[in-house]
Amino acid sequence: MRKYFGTDGIRGRANGVITPELALKVGQAAGLVFQRGDHRHRVVIGKDTRLSGYMIETAMVAGFTSVGMDVLLLGPMPTPAVAMLTRSMRADIGVMISASHNPFEDNGIKIFGPDGFKLSDEVEREIEHLIDADLQTKLAGSTDLGRAKRIESVHARYIEFAKRTLPRNLTLDGLRVVVDCANGAAYRVAPETLWELGAEVISIGTDPDGFNINRDVGSTAPEALVAKVRELRADIGIALDGDADRVLVVDEKGQRVDGDQLMAVVARSWQEDARLSKNGIVATIMSNLGLERYLGGLGLGMVRTAVGDRYVLEHMREHGYNLGGEQSGHIIMSDYATTGDGLVAALQLLSVVQRQQRPVSEVCHCFDPLPQVLKNVRYRSGGEPLRQDAVVTAIEGARQRLGEGGRLVIRPSGTEPVIRVMAEGDDRDLVVRVVDDVVEALRKVAA
Repeated sequence: MRKYFGTDGIRGRANGVITPELALKVGQAAGLVFQRGDHRHRVVIGKDTRLSGYMIETAMVAGFTSVGMDVLLLGPMPTPAVAMLTRSMRADIGVMISASHNPFEDNGIKIFGPDGFKLSDEVEREIEHLIDADLQTKLAGSTDLGRAKRIESVHARYIEFAKRTLPRNLTLDGLRVVVDCANGAAYRVAPETLWELGAEVISIGTDPDGFNINRDVGSTAPEALVAKVRELRADIGIALDGDADRVLVVDEKGQRVDGDQLMAVVARSWQEDARLSKNGIVATIMSNLGLERYLGGLGLGMVRTAVGDRYVLEHMREHGYNLGGEQSGHIIMSDYATTGDGLVAALQLLSVVQRQQRPVSEVCHCFDPLPQVLKNVRYRSGGEPLRQDAVVTAIEGARQRLGEGGRLVIRPSGTEPVIRVMAEGDDRDLVVRVVDDVVEALRKVAA
């Protein structure tokens, strides 16, 4: 078990878990781990729009400069932009200060290596060891301290990067697009990118005040986007989350399109264009069985990993896949990016829509999802309800009842003391009963 890092960096309540002291130590520890060679080392730091970002950013600057690293401050930028700029600016480390889709009270620290990829478990453990160590003797001397400066041109660089993922002659002319930026990190770059490509753009969730990130907007609260698409009779709605590494789409009828359908659209398009590096994609244990069956009908395979885009990406890199993602909207296209990129994923979908000249509702309805039920059970931190005999028995019985035509997934959350129970199958009533029985067993133990 790691003490600080979860499935997606370090995350928790700002000024509770994520304190200035911790941010300072993370900066020092990560800076020491990535000091390799005699060159002048540098780190790029981006953030979303949370009020606590100022506090954490300042503390991390102090940490990195105290071990002799120069700091380039990007300001509010999407997570995938930070990963891209880490490579582009030849930095030794990239840092994104964000708690993604969490409410503003939370914040987090994501770290990228010089290649723009998230860190391995081994490197994170090395950083954790240094966080708890006495680093006083490892600090830089007075003449070797780092410098910090703010970089102003990064928005234009990311917009150009995003546009170059499309064919040069493809435009979005004639499309009315509603984009919801969740009052988060993409509030400037996403509308500008779509406008420069020729779309008629209506923006919501682009007025961050430090407190309203993800509040009733964004990919985790798409009701506002659905209403706006219907009101304006738009062709498509695009909702990003707080750090813009995931996306949810709404078609012209106001119906939601999740990451599974997006992966199906892109997989089929790339198969037709001979762009898939392997004969399949990588998804997680949470992706719908309907996606797996659809891809099978196309002659494509689907490999499942643990939940978390980092695990999807690790499998993609190890086995040579260039497309993968999560049902939640993390879509990873390794030809373009080293992490999930909500804007780039949306652009790939829009390119298919423009080429086919069909409504989004038709393009994105690749398969009928199997009935899938997901429920969460909260337990006391430190407990181990999944080891209890009554829970083990309930889970075994549920799997037997579902049989080979269904799936049961039980997993602890990587960010909070919650166990997620998901089941799917052709018989919705059976799926509901199975989930309820397991949840009831867990609740009795947790109580």
